[in-house]
Amino acid sequence: MPHTERADVMGLAQAMAHSNALDAVPLNLDDAKWQTLANYLQPVTLQQGQVLIEQGVKDRTVYFVESGSLTVHYEDSRERVRIAVVGAGSLLGEGAFFSHLPRSATVHAGSASRLWCLTPLRFRELSTRYPEIALELTVAMSAVLARRMYNKPKRVAVT
Repeated sequence: MPHTERADVMGLAQAMAHSNALDAVPLNLDDAKWQTLANYLQPVTLQQGQVLIEQGVKDRTVYFVESGSLTVHYEDSRERVRIAVVGAGSLLGEGAFFSHLPRSATVHAGSASRLWCLTPLRFRELSTRYPEIALELTVAMSAVLARRMYNKPKRVAVT
């Protein structure tokens, strides 16, 4: 990844550091660790209305939200119910990432959004080469998962 792409990850670091949301990712890395982590992340840009995650799909990619807002919907045969809005500084996809189960909801971009994705393969590489960063990331993602599970309205946002 070009150096300019890696440097862009600092916007994500700022979003996490400044978010006051219940499900903000509590990841406090120094700049050098952020630059290392950037080598394992890929930027994703969504326009309003684009689908990021589809309910029922078996995919374990996790997404970190730098900017914008995303809506989480549960769908059954009769209706679609908005269950959460996720914004800058948070993440999506942690449920499937940890559980290896299909996605539990569909996620659309509620506005133009910039995210960073981490695939299971890239996470394994990070874990092998930089276990201390992988551990800090795992603890931060787990903290979001736990906060969402303890908060009934946000519980269903675990995707």
